[in-house]
Amino acid sequence: MHTVAVLALDQVIPFDLSTPIEVFTRTRLPDGRPAYQVRVCAERPEIDTGSFVLRAHWGLDGLRGADTVIVPGTAAPEAPLPSAVRDALRAAAGDGTRIASICSGTFPLAATGLLDGLRATTHWAAADLLAALHPEIEVDPGVLYVDNGQFLTSAGAAAGLDLCLHMIRRDHGSAVAADAARLSVMPLEREGGQAQFILHDHAPAPQGSALEPVLTWLRENLGRDLCLADIAAHAGTSTRTLIRRFREQTGTTPLQWLHRARIRQAQHLLETTQHPVERIAGQVGFGSPTAFRDRFKRTTGVSPYAYRRSFS
Repeated sequence: MHTVAVLALDQVIPFDLSTPIEVFTRTRLPDGRPAYQVRVCAERPEIDTGSFVLRAHWGLDGLRGADTVIVPGTAAPEAPLPSAVRDALRAAAGDGTRIASICSGTFPLAATGLLDGLRATTHWAAADLLAALHPEIEVDPGVLYVDNGQFLTSAGAAAGLDLCLHMIRRDHGSAVAADAARLSVMPLEREGGQAQFILHDHAPAPQGSALEPVLTWLRENLGRDLCLADIAAHAGTSTRTLIRRFREQTGTTPLQWLHRARIRQAQHLLETTQHPVERIAGQVGFGSPTAFRDRFKRTTGVSPYAYRRSFS
């Protein structure tokens, strides 16, 4: 079972602390088994949250052997990071543990040096401070979360929920993540947040925007050989206007959005069917299996076959 260790620091924000606990604890595999075991860890037995005192069952030793460590936000992001906590996080990273932060939890994670040279985000109101304190980090204040592979960071409050659902999808696939989202009364791909554009393997779908009809049409026609002119003609606009609207409302271009949507659909088919890769390539609109394999690996980092094996 995948073990998630949630690290409670002094002045931890209760909302940020409870989000991963609730989401991961309630997630179930298709056969009904729990998908995660959750530990709440702290440097000391009792942690002051500002509103109440938290008693943690695990010390910093609970980070050892965890598959994922979550660092929730704190009300004192500039507070010095205790050396024992820094060493424990760096040791976990050295073991290959995935480490994610929620909201201002990016600050203590940044203080370890583990984010140096990487892109990261935090609550928009604290982004300038993070950039000033850690100029070696590329701070992006306009996204809901950033996935660098081993290290992930999220924006304020509710974006921590987006990040948790994203990690569930990485671990167990879209179906399990969708069930977790429904339990949280949360769309798997949420509109709102800091910028509408979520990094990595998403195809943003701004429901309620002016683009919604054309996005719905694109999703329903992924298997067709579509070009920019086809999309513009369906939208009843010029290609230049279409590109501008896509940039404004999705943060990407029409064809980039289409490619991501195709890969997302391919992931779903790889997870839920036994269709040959060649058939799936055609179903999602790739003219050749070779082009599909190349695009899939560039987008997800693994081949379609390796992706399917991880969900077998």
